Amino acid sequence: MVTARRGVPEVDAIVVGSGPNGLAAAVTLARAGFSVRVYEKSAGVGGGAATAELTLPGFHHDVCSAVHPLALASEFFQRFGLADRIELAIPEVSYGHPLPGGTAGLAYRSLTRTVAELGRDGAAWQRLFAPLVAHAEQVAQFTGAQLLRLPKHPVTALRFGLRSLEQGSPLWGLRFSGEAAPALLSGVSAHTIRSMPSIVTAGAGLTLATYAHAGGWPIPVGGSGAIVTALVDDLLAHGGEIVTSTEVRRLSELPPARVVMLDLTPRALLRLAEGELPGAYARRLRAFRYGNGVAKVDFALSGPVPWQAAGVRAAGTVHVGGTRAQIRRAENTVARGGHAEEPYVLVSQPSGTDPSRAPAGQHTLWAYTHVPRGSTIDQTEAIVRQIERYAPGFRDTILASAGRTATEMEQLNPNYVGGDISAGEVSLTQLVRRPVLSTDPWRTPLSGVYLCSSSTPPGPGVHGLAGWYAALSALRHDLGVRTAPDLSPTNQK
Repeated sequence: MVTARRGVPEVDAIVVGSGPNGLAAAVTLARAGFSVRVYEKSAGVGGGAATAELTLPGFHHDVCSAVHPLALASEFFQRFGLADRIELAIPEVSYGHPLPGGTAGLAYRSLTRTVAELGRDGAAWQRLFAPLVAHAEQVAQFTGAQLLRLPKHPVTALRFGLRSLEQGSPLWGLRFSGEAAPALLSGVSAHTIRSMPSIVTAGAGLTLATYAHAGGWPIPVGGSGAIVTALVDDLLAHGGEIVTSTEVRRLSELPPARVVMLDLTPRALLRLAEGELPGAYARRLRAFRYGNGVAKVDFALSGPVPWQAAGVRAAGTVHVGGTRAQIRRAENTVARGGHAEEPYVLVSQPSGTDPSRAPAGQHTLWAYTHVPRGSTIDQTEAIVRQIERYAPGFRDTILASAGRTATEMEQLNPNYVGGDISAGEVSLTQLVRRPVLSTDPWRTPLSGVYLCSSSTPPGPGVHGLAGWYAALSALRHDLGVRTAPDLSPTNQK
C-alpha cells in the first residue's frame, strides 16, 4: 500500500501543486512548525492565480482568475491577513450588466445606491439582499463550509436556502418586473457554468452578489500573482521550500514524508496512486464528473472599452450577455454541448483600477466565455463580436490578443480538465460529494495522503479554504496538532 510514511521522513509535509489551495495548505503546515516542500510542474508558481505578459510587452494579464470576491470573505484569507499584505483595489461598481438599447444594470458596493437605480425593482432587490448583506460574514461561513456539516447560523442559512430555491426554479421571474434586476442576478449566477435556472447557479449568484454589496470585489494591484507572492513569501519565511519545473508522476517517486497534500484532481490522484487505492474509493473517484469549460482571450487595448452605457465603464467586472432570457439561452446551449451564437462573456478591465497593468493610456482586458468541455474552437471572434454589441468601436481598440481554447486551458493547468476551471462539475450532488461523501473528504484512504484542490469542499474560487481545511485535517490526524496555527502577518519568525 502506498502511504506518505516511507522510511525516515526527509520532510514533514510535501505539497504537490502550487495553486492557491496548495500554497494555503503549505503555509498552514509551515506555520504549525513543520518542514514543508512544494513541488510544482510548471516553471512558475500559482496555477491559475498568476500574472504574465501574454500579449505585448508591458501588458500584464491574469492567467486565469482576475477579480477576487472571496479575497475579503474567505476565512483563510482573513486569518492570513491578505488585505494587510497586498494592495487591493475595490471598484465602486462591483459588476455591471449592459443591456440592449444602451442601458445597463449596475451593482454598486452600496446596496442603497443599487436599489435606488433599479427603479421599480429596487424594493425587490432590497428585500432579496438586505438580510444577506447584513449577515455577509455568516453567509461566507455557510457557503465556505462543507455542506454535510450543520450551519453555525441556521437562520441565515435558511434565508439563503429559500432565496436559492426561488431563484433556482421556474419561479425566478416572479420577484422582478423590469429587465435590469433579473439580468444583473443572472449575469452573476452564470459564473457557475451550468444550465439555468438551477439551485446551484442561484446559490452562487446570491453569494457573489452579497459580497459585491458587503465589501466589494477586489482586484489585486499588480495582478492575481500578488496573492501568490504573499503566500510564497510567508511560506519561505517559515522555512518552507518550493521546487518548480518538477512533475510528480507517481506517489512512490516522492521522498519520505509524514503527510502528502495534493492540489490535484481525483483523476490525477488515481494516476499517481498506481492502483493502490481501495476499490470502492477508486470507483467513486472515477465517477467524479467534470463540467463544461471556458475559452479565454486576453486583449491589449489602445484605450478603455467604449461601453455604450457610461456607468459600465466604472465596473470592475462586466457580464456581457443581454437579458436574463438571452443568458439562459446561451448557458443552456453550452449545457447541451453546443457553442452559443451570442455567448455569455465575463469581462474585466483591471487596468481601469490598476494602471500598473498597462503602458500609460492603454489597457488590458480579460475575457472568457463558456464552451462545452474539451472544445477546440477558438472563441476570440465570438467574444469580440459580443462585446462590440454593447461597446461599438471596441474592435478598433484592439492592439493584440491571445486566446486559449478549452483544451489549451487544460494544457496550461491539468486541473482544468477539458477546460473546466472549477476542477469538477458544480452540481448540488457534487457540492455534497466532492469528491466523496464524507465528513472529512480531504482525507484519502492512503495513510497521510490528502486532496486539497477545488475538487474538494468548498469547491472553486481563489479562497485557499480547501487547502486550509485539508491541512487542518492532516494536523489533527497525522501530525498530532489539534489547534489551528496563527496565520496573521504579525506572527512572523
